[in-house]
Amino acid sequence: MSAGEGFRPVRVTTPLTADAVAGLRTGDVVSISGTIYTARDAAHERMAEAIADGRPLPFDVAGQVLYFTGPAPARPGAVIGSAGPTTASRMDAWSPLLIERGLRGMIGKGLRSDPVKASMRQHGCVYFGAVEGTAALLAQCVRSAEVIAYEDLDSEAVRRLVVEDFPAVVVNDVHGGDLYLEGRERWRRS
Repeated sequence: MSAGEGFRPVRVTTPLTADAVAGLRTGDVVSISGTIYTARDAAHERMAEAIADGRPLPFDVAGQVLYFTGPAPARPGAVIGSAGPTTASRMDAWSPLLIERGLRGMIGKGLRSDPVKASMRQHGCVYFGAVEGTAALLAQCVRSAEVIAYEDLDSEAVRRLVVEDFPAVVVNDVHGGDLYLEGRERWRRS
């Protein structure tokens, strides 16, 4: 279903299968539950170095979802601090390396480059958009959070999050759909 045809709600549970990803279309409003991982620029650079050196990654990316966020410190009694999406294009140089290894989903904000979108289509990965400005609300969907790698990077460390009903929208699907392009066409004035 393309953006021009309306939106449909979809519940997804991680890890994502190839069939689950193939069933998603741009514009789908998803509710994600299960385990997701966080990583930003510095963590992506370290993972790329690990791949180049033949070392293992901090977690097996196959079937997983990466959320591009650097959460704020948790307040007393909270699982995590505010955790809003980071601009995804900052990870574009490294994303294909992870997609080729089975990464099935990414969450961020903003456009993705053509090489990333091509890798997503080839290897079966989707890009979800999270609404910026809702960091505190998104953090309420996190049931547990644990730093699993690169602790020295502070907010940019790799974390394992367990989320429940984390809201996002499919921006790029495995069929070549791009919500940003489709949305512009839909609302373009003649």
